Amino acid sequence: MKIEPPCVASLSWTLKDTLGNVLDASDEPVEFLVGGRDLLASIEQALTGRGPGDRLELHLEPVDAFGDFDDQLIYLEPRSAFPGELEVGMAFEGLPPGCTPGAPRDRLYFVSEIYPEHVVLDANHPLAGMALRVSLQVHEVREATVAEVERGSAGVGFFQVRLSG
Repeated sequence: MKIEPPCVASLSWTLKDTLGNVLDASDEPVEFLVGGRDLLASIEQALTGRGPGDRLELHLEPVDAFGDFDDQLIYLEPRSAFPGELEVGMAFEGLPPGCTPGAPRDRLYFVSEIYPEHVVLDANHPLAGMALRVSLQVHEVREATVAEVERGSAGVGFFQVRLSG
């Protein structure tokens, strides 16, 4: 079976930055719904028409991956609004009470810096602004179930950091 939406493709991958540093890899195949929310549009497009055994090498510019870095998504918030145990890299769904009222509520915010009186939060995807190299291998392709199509997912998103919904 060839990849045509909607279907489920079982993939393994290696994700690198443009300097060749490995950012993520999966030797074990993972199932993704093609035609849902699981894959980046650029990856879906490249996979269409491919089948088991096919390998792809993709170069994705930020616009085709996780977008450009947006400095408007950096927030300086009061340290008192956060728990005592706070570490760089921690993620929060939305901002806690006492923070910027107009900030988007449907984002993940990552702690990027901690000061005695303030915390710097970043709502950009961790890979925003990066060009990426993706090596993919297609292992299996199957028809999507009705439940997967209705849900828009086979259960896993490709490096997506967002709230479910």
